[in-house]
Amino acid sequence: MIRTFRRGLELVPPYRAGKPPIARADVTPFKLSSNENPFPPLPAVEAAIRDALGASISTYPQIAAPELLSALGTRFDVEPEQIALGAGSVEVAAQIIHALTSEGDEVMYAWRSFEAYPILTRVAGAVPVEVPLGDDSAHDLPAMAAAVTDRTRVIFICNPNNPTGTTVSADALDEFLQTVPSRVLVVVDEAYVHFNTDPNSAVGLDLFRRYDNVAVLHTFSKAYGLAGLRVGYAIAPAEVVAELRKTAIPFAVTALAQAAAVASLEAEAELQARVDTLVVRRGELTTELERLGLPVVRSSANFVWVKTGAATAAVEETLAAHSISARAFPGEGVRISIGEAASVAAIVRALASVPASELASVPASVQASAPAATHTPVHA
Repeated sequence: MIRTFRRGLELVPPYRAGKPPIARADVTPFKLSSNENPFPPLPAVEAAIRDALGASISTYPQIAAPELLSALGTRFDVEPEQIALGAGSVEVAAQIIHALTSEGDEVMYAWRSFEAYPILTRVAGAVPVEVPLGDDSAHDLPAMAAAVTDRTRVIFICNPNNPTGTTVSADALDEFLQTVPSRVLVVVDEAYVHFNTDPNSAVGLDLFRRYDNVAVLHTFSKAYGLAGLRVGYAIAPAEVVAELRKTAIPFAVTALAQAAAVASLEAEAELQARVDTLVVRRGELTTELERLGLPVVRSSANFVWVKTGAATAAVEETLAAHSISARAFPGEGVRISIGEAASVAAIVRALASVPASELASVPASVQASAPAATHTPVHA
C-alpha cells in the first residue's frame, strides 16, 4: 500500500538510544552510553513507589499533579503556575517548540548538543538553526547572537552541554540575553545541573528571575535516577506555562512518577552524597584519560567527552570489545558516562589497548572548561 507521509519527515532521523554493552563471560559489562545514574533508587523513593503502586495502575494520574507542583514551588520559590510538567524534560522541550513556533519559524541551538533538539524541531514543522561549538567544545554565544533572525522563536542553551560537558559562564549568558529580542524564549536546559561544579557557570533560575523571556528545564532522570519513570519540568513565565499545558500529552506524568519525584525532593541530602561520589569519580576518570594522552574535555556533567575525531570508530570498537558501551559520534568523539566505581579501571584498561596507529589523528590537547572534581554544586 502506498501512503503519503508528512513532508519533512524524511529529514528526521529516529532518536538513537544508548546501546547496551556486549555481554562476555569473562568481564563485567558496563553500560555507559545513556548518562544514567549507576545507583539504585533511594530507599525513601522506593517506598513511595510501593505505596503508590496499587491505585496507580488502573486509574489515571492527577493531571494537575498538585503535590509535585507544590513541592517544586517550595523547593525553587516559584508559583505552581510557573511550572510545566512532562514525561521527562525532553517532552517539555517539545511542548515549548510546539507552543512557540509555527511552520517555518526557527529554533536555535549549539551543535553538537542534545540530539533531540533537531528531531523535536523538525517534527513541529520548525526550522533548526545549528550554530557550531567553539574550539573549546563550548557554546559560541556571539555566533548564536549573530544568527538570530526575525523568524527565531526559541533558543536552547544546554548547560552543561550534552555531549561535551562544557558550561556557559554567567557573565557570557547575561551578555547574550541582553542582545536577544524579548520575543525570543531562551531555554536554559539544565538536565545535568546537579553535577555542575563550575563556580563561574550560569544558573538558569537566577536568569529566570531577571529576564521575562527565560525558561529553565530540569529533569529527574539523571541525578535523581528516575529515567525509567519519565518526569521533568520547566520553570517559565506563567503565560508561557499556560500555553505549554495546551501542548502537553495528557496524563503523561504517571502517579508513580509523581510520587517518586516528590520523595526525591524530600531526600536531597542523600542524593547530594551520591552526586558528590560521581563528581569525584568523574575527576578520577578525567585524570586517567589525560594520563593516557587522550584529548578529554573537562566536564561539569555526569559524563566525559573525548575528542577522538577520525579514531572514534576504533575507540568505540575497543570499548565494546571490553563489554563497555559508550556513545560515539562518528568523526567527532566519544561520550562516556560516569558509572560504577569499577568502570573507571575498566575504561582505562580498554583505552590503553587502543593501537597508537589508531590514535595518530586524535588532537593532542583540548581546552579545559571546568574543574574536574569539586563538591559544591552551582544549583541552590
